Amino acid sequence: VQELATIQVKAEERQRIGGILPNYFVSYDRDAQPLTAKLKFELGWKSVLDPATFAMVGAMAGMEQVGNAYSGYGRGASGYGKRYGAGLADAAVGTLLTGAALPVVFHQDPRYFYRGTGSVPRRAWYALRTAVIARGDNGKWQPAYANVLGSFGAGAISNVYYPASDRGGAALTMENGLITLAFDGFSNVMQEFVIRRMTPKSRETVGE
Repeated sequence: VQELATIQVKAEERQRIGGILPNYFVSYDRDAQPLTAKLKFELGWKSVLDPATFAMVGAMAGMEQVGNAYSGYGRGASGYGKRYGAGLADAAVGTLLTGAALPVVFHQDPRYFYRGTGSVPRRAWYALRTAVIARGDNGKWQPAYANVLGSFGAGAISNVYYPASDRGGAALTMENGLITLAFDGFSNVMQEFVIRRMTPKSRETVGE
């Protein structure tokens, strides 16, 4: 079982949207095996350290620089560097918290499991609810403790390194957590109906 799970993860690590953007936390395998703690962290680190992640964070930091978002960071190269560093911290903390650490603690699978069958409404509802419902390592569906707590936890941790004037306290943390969960639902709908067509099939994917 562990060997098959490793093979499946290696296939997932080659999944890229348009051949460029990483799409690792999605399983298109109809016989997906549960991930070990090691494999959960492997997927997490692989995503965080992917060159595309650094490029996307850099582009976002550039847009924040132009709009003077998080003005406490200031302008110039120093301000851009601080925004870039904060963006990387957001990516690392969010991914490792919801995709590795908490899934290990709660014995849950951090991946989205592509359905691909059934009516459009059923598939859409399935995609939306998987933002708050997760498959456990035992194969049973359960409340997504890892994703929900991780979404709010990542926002709380960001208060450590964002400018004091932009932190907003508990209210902003709650707001950001809810926004993150809503975005997860939207992303899952995109995975179900759009992104699959943009992600080349891997020859190692079982059941395709």
